[in-house]
Formats: sequence, C-alpha cells, structure tokens
Amino acid sequence: MKLEDVKKMKVAELRCKLKALGLDSRGLKADLVERLWSSSEAVLSSQTPPAEPTDTTGLLSPPPAEPAAAPLSEARRVKELRDSATQTDAGPGSPAAPGRTPVAVLAADGGAEPGKEPGKEPGPAETRGRAFYEFKEEIRYKRAKSPLPPVESEEEEEHREDKVRLDPYCSHLHFEADADGWSGQPRFWARFPLLWSGCRLTHGVQQGSVSFEVRLEKKLLTSRQEEEEVRERCGLRVGWSAADAPLRLGEDELSFSYDGRGKKVSAGKEEQFGESFSEGDIIGCFASFSIDGAVELSFHKNGNFMGVAFYLDPAVLQGRPLFPHILCMSYSVRFHLDPSAPPWYPAPPGFTPLVALPAGQTVRSRPPPTSRSNCEVVLMVGLPGSGKSFWAKTHMRRHPEKQFRLLGTEELLACMMRGGRREDMLQQASQCLTDLIKVAAETPGNYILDQCNIHFSARRHKLQQFAGFRRRVVVVFPSAPEWKRRLSQRQLSDGELIPETSLLKLQVSCSLPEHQADLLEELQYAEQQQDQAQKLLQELKEEARRLLPHVNKEEKKPRLYKKRPHPHGPRVLRRNQWAALPGWNCSGMNIQPRHVQRGRSCYNSEGLSYSGNENHW
Repeated sequence: MKLEDVKKMKVAELRCKLKALGLDSRGLKADLVERLWSSSEAVLSSQTPPAEPTDTTGLLSPPPAEPAAAPLSEARRVKELRDSATQTDAGPGSPAAPGRTPVAVLAADGGAEPGKEPGKEPGPAETRGRAFYEFKEEIRYKRAKSPLPPVESEEEEEHREDKVRLDPYCSHLHFEADADGWSGQPRFWARFPLLWSGCRLTHGVQQGSVSFEVRLEKKLLTSRQEEEEVRERCGLRVGWSAADAPLRLGEDELSFSYDGRGKKVSAGKEEQFGESFSEGDIIGCFASFSIDGAVELSFHKNGNFMGVAFYLDPAVLQGRPLFPHILCMSYSVRFHLDPSAPPWYPAPPGFTPLVALPAGQTVRSRPPPTSRSNCEVVLMVGLPGSGKSFWAKTHMRRHPEKQFRLLGTEELLACMMRGGRREDMLQQASQCLTDLIKVAAETPGNYILDQCNIHFSARRHKLQQFAGFRRRVVVVFPSAPEWKRRLSQRQLSDGELIPETSLLKLQVSCSLPEHQADLLEELQYAEQQQDQAQKLLQELKEEARRLLPHVNKEEKKPRLYKKRPHPHGPRVLRRNQWAALPGWNCSGMNIQPRHVQRGRSCYNSEGLSYSGNENHW
C-alpha cells in the first residue's frame, strides 16, 4: 500500500482499517493516516529476515525501523509541541507558577540518546515507552464528563456457597463470566485480541481423585481476522493452580496447564505433551492426591487419555488445595458444572467429578466483599520511574489478606504473552486500562491503580467513579537525584527510552494532590513530606519550561464572512423613485446612499423636508 493511497482514503475507511488491525481509531485524519501507514510499514519490514535473533515474546526486542514515515512524525511533533501549552492541568493542589517554573531531568545519568537533539519526539520507528501512552490517556480525562454517582442496587442475598461456578473475584477483570457461572470469554476480545484472560473456579480440592471438563465453544474473531487467517490469534490453557498463584496459568511454580499447542506449561517452561486442540474439543483434567501429599495431574482430549503431565512432590504444594483454572485468548469456554447431567466423556475409574463431591471434600475460595464500603482503592501518584510500582507490590505482599488487584500497564503487558510490536502492545494496554478502571468501579474488591495520575482531572474522575469505596491516595515523590537514578535504572531494565519532550511535558503539567473530603478519605506522601514535594515540583517545572523548545504560534488570520442577502433582498431606491413615495418632496434633496446592511437603507439626507403627512416621512 502506497502512502498516496492511504492519504486518499476517507476517515471512515481509515478507522475501519485501524479497528481491524486492533489499533486506536480515534483522532484527526492526519493521525489516522500516520498510524495506518506506520502499521503497514511494520508488516513489510517484519517480512524481511531479521539480522539478529529477537525475543520470541516480543516484549524486549525493539520494533523494526520505518524510515518512510519520518515526514509525518515530524509534522506530528510540531503539532504536539504547539499544543503543549494546553496540556497543563492546574487543579487544586497545584502550585501557581508565574513566569517560568522548573525541571532538570533526562540529560544526566544517560537519560537522552547520544546524538539526539533535545526535545525531539521519536518517529514511528522509535520506542515511545509506557509513560508516553499513559500520558496520552490521562489527557483525555480533561474533557471527559463527570461520572454518574454509583447506584446502590439491592443485590440478591443468595449465598451459593455449595455450588461450583466461575469465580468473578478470582479472575481477571477482562474476563467475563456468564450469568449461570458455567461459561465465559475475554471481555475485550474484539478491541484487544492479544489479551489473555484467566479465571478460577470457586472450589478446589486437596484430597482424593477429582476431575472436571472444559469445552472450547468457539473462536472469537472478527470477519477481517477470519479473512486474513491470523495465526496464534486464539489460544487456550486449562489446568490447576493454587489460590495464591497468578491468574496467568502456567507462568508460576504453583500453576500447571495443558496448552492448546500440544504442550504442558508450568513456571513459564514449555514441554511437548499430548496433542493440540481447538474449537469444539473437550479437555478433561484429573488430579490424584496420594496419602503422603504427592499429586499426579493428567489430561484427556475428547475421551482419549494423553498421559500424566505433572508429578508433584509433597514439598511443592505443602498442603495447599488446587483449583480448576482456565486461561484463554479469543476463545469462549464452558465448564461441565451440572451435577445432574452425565459427563461429556467418562472419567477413568476412581475419579469423581468436582461438581459431584460433597461440601466437606471441597475447599471454598475466599468470598468477595459484600458491599462497596468494605472495599478499598489506592490511587498512586508520581512521575515515571519514581517507584510507584515498587511501593504497590510491597504493599500487596504486606497485606495478603486484602487480596489487592493491581491495575497497571505492566500487568496488562504481562497478559499479552504472544504479542506483536512493543509499541502497539503499549498503546492497547493503556487504552484497555481505561476501560478496566470503569469495570473495577462496578466490581467489589480491593484495587491499586498503578499509573502516573499527575493531572488533577484524571485523579478526580477516577476517584469519583469509586465513590463508596475507601479511597486512599499515595504520592511517591523522591528527591531529584534519587528520581533520576531510578528513572535511568528503569530505562535500562525495560530497554526503552521515554521521549524527552513527553517527559518534560509531564513535569510541566504535574500537580500534587491535597486532601479533599469529597474525593478521598486518606492522603499519604510515601517519601518526602508534602511541602518538600511541592517545592521540588516547582523547581522541576521551572527547569522543564526552560528546556522545552519554543514554538512560535501562527497568528490566526481573520475570517472574512460573505454577507448573506436579506431574504426579501436589499432594495435601494433610485433618485427618481423617491417621488413615487407618498409624503416625500424630492425637490432640492441631495440623497446619497451610505451603506446597506441586511435590507436596511441608511442615507445621508440634507435638505430633507416633511410634507405634513403624519403617516409618512
């Protein structure tokens, strides 16, 4: 596809193409053209054999070069710099900054690339980084409508502790279970097809020989994806995991899965096992506990025994129960959870279906909170690389009883295990996180929002959504040398560079929160005190405004509007027509038309005489 052909496409066509590719379809036509052209160039470059081996996960390897899109990226850079003045958000708690205020950042500690001009935005071939896309999503809150107050719905107090079903509290927020609790699918499969979504059942086992069955209902692909026959766009893992294991089945030492590619996966290690399976297949999972605590995990496909996949020593589980677990990408699945119906395929002798076990032989997972007042949300605030994620994960380890769910870009990237370009994944993860926050506000639980949240408008909008929760804001704002050290360390570990201009804009538009009774119940500054943090922010803003490149704004030319004629038309009377009007004496009159506006005639009349007729002038 040529660049000229892309430019000739209409906006509706561009958005349709971008949606089919799973990219953002919002923005002006110039942005859409650049996005589609960059994507097509990436496809062409990916078809050429790479010179060096890259990471198979796509998470650490840099994206391929796309030199053809340089003019568009430069135009976009000028536009972003020109709009930088409108991206400051001075809300309550942000210090007033008359004149120039501050920011020293990237140049020290190897923050900027060698040979790169300061303030220059990277082109499509360069990695923009997590902070860039989080910043773009955060700006959208400036024009977002205030969320409606939550409706206190009287939920049915139906405690089904004895019924086995999909557990919405032990699942990803981007996994959606049906009303019966027997089937489910990824929530955003059409918009974010690279996202793996996992869920456990409400009951597990730690003794006996137990089985359960899962059926792959159908692939979830758009018509465009079906036409292109996209490979590895669908995936499924089924197996067992401990209650405290991550929801990404097979990626932890206490997580054991049978992958649809004909592999067994545990602790992130894959080995060939059994056969591959796909749409319509039924997978049986079996767990046999011995008296000494050892466990054998085996599987069958459509009634055909695949063999023992895992043998666990007693020291592995240490008495922990195992819960049935599913992880799917663009697949809808259904569990056999009807105790009165016969199994889809008979289990080996000695195994009992999980749904047929009495209540005393199963272990119930932790029940969710019953109301919003029993839930807590922690909103992290801080510049990129300040240590927000480290604080959040440490807090989760110290309070395991609260079972916090961490909502952050890196958590979503971890769910894109077979992803594409790093930049496309970052963009999708940032957009998906915005939707997940809305889902979290309607789902009881404890959450940590691991984002920058430096704009007052973004903090206000998110905290308003969680009305009824205990809302806590934690500010991580270290000293300037420590922040630059952490930022440089993070850039080296992630292998990506935050664009300098984006980082400077972040500092200029940053504001620190103050306590507001209508928005939060607790405000905590994790490192520096509030007054010290405000003083440091003022210095950072001052330096950032000095380093940002100055862009001369174009003077707006006045628009010349063509005057519309009066609906009846302006009528200018000629000299000889005034005599026809009753009451007018035109002798000796010097009538000179001055101007006509919207049908009204204005004249400079000298020597105008009145005829004495009271009804006419």
